[in-house]
Amino acid sequence: MIALPNVTLVLSRPWQRWPLVRLTVITLAISVALLFFTPALDVKAQQPPKVPRIGVLDAQSLGPDPDDAFREGLRQLGYVEGKSVAIEWRRTHEKAERFPALAAELVRLEVAVIVAANNPAVAAAQKASTTTPIVMVLATDPVRLGFVTGLARPASNITGLTMQTPELAGKRLELLKAAVPNLTRVGVLWDPTEPGRRELVNEAEVAAPRLGLRVQTFEVRNGQEVPSVFAALRRARVGAVLLYGSSMLATYRATIAELAAKGRLPTMSVAREWMDAGFIMSYGPNLNDMYRRAAYFVDRILKGAKPADLPVEQPTKFELVINLKTAKALGLTIPPSLLLRADQVIE
Repeated sequence: MIALPNVTLVLSRPWQRWPLVRLTVITLAISVALLFFTPALDVKAQQPPKVPRIGVLDAQSLGPDPDDAFREGLRQLGYVEGKSVAIEWRRTHEKAERFPALAAELVRLEVAVIVAANNPAVAAAQKASTTTPIVMVLATDPVRLGFVTGLARPASNITGLTMQTPELAGKRLELLKAAVPNLTRVGVLWDPTEPGRRELVNEAEVAAPRLGLRVQTFEVRNGQEVPSVFAALRRARVGAVLLYGSSMLATYRATIAELAAKGRLPTMSVAREWMDAGFIMSYGPNLNDMYRRAAYFVDRILKGAKPADLPVEQPTKFELVINLKTAKALGLTIPPSLLLRADQVIE
């Protein structure tokens, strides 16, 4: 009975126990929180940062070199494919009608930017999205085609490179005439289904009279028309052929070169990449350089730049390639003065 007052005294002062109870409850709550949330925090901390994805929309008609050049351009800017950037390749394999579906697929994937190789690819990407940044690579006359409002200020979600300059048509005809001194009539092959080709043909028609040449145009809409077009070229008695390529025509470039050789017709292409088929000459920008440069635009966009503020670039360097092997097979002697001007001579 003597201890009862002490017990009663302790129990009569509960406020002396609250700090201990409060500390116990807080400690228990923290322990429970750490037990449940620490694993989740660890998992979140271990997740790799989100890698931006680049969509590439191409026809893949000129082999792997342009792809390698684009990758090289990204590497030079510090990107590592699969680590700091991912690339979604979408190729039509020379079936231009597939561009719209593939462009829409890239938009659904929410890629950070679409690299569109040629006019049909740019047109498809433009239709698929007005907000996803688009980088042109081999566009021709992007202002007239409505891709951008101006080269200096695109004012749209599209920027990049154009491979066309106004003087190119005249220069190609001039070089063709230098290779074939008695040339008076040139057949121009082109695909009317490819956006922008009509403008190139118009430039050739304007430039020809100044050089004493007459241009006759021949449309090729599919590969089955190629033999009949060459029959028409023979009937027209043209002395040489200038070919404005397209995704479709690239597939048949070897057939075109073979038929030209049978008809003993010198052929001029607009890109070095066509020379492996057996064309005599090519004059134009280096396509690999343009794909490599496209990486610069991608880099700027990934770092926050808006396509509308990035001026469209035109090529400043053009390559003349001459295939002496093909020329000799046709019995054509290329003047030494022209050979000296060539950036590359294939023997």
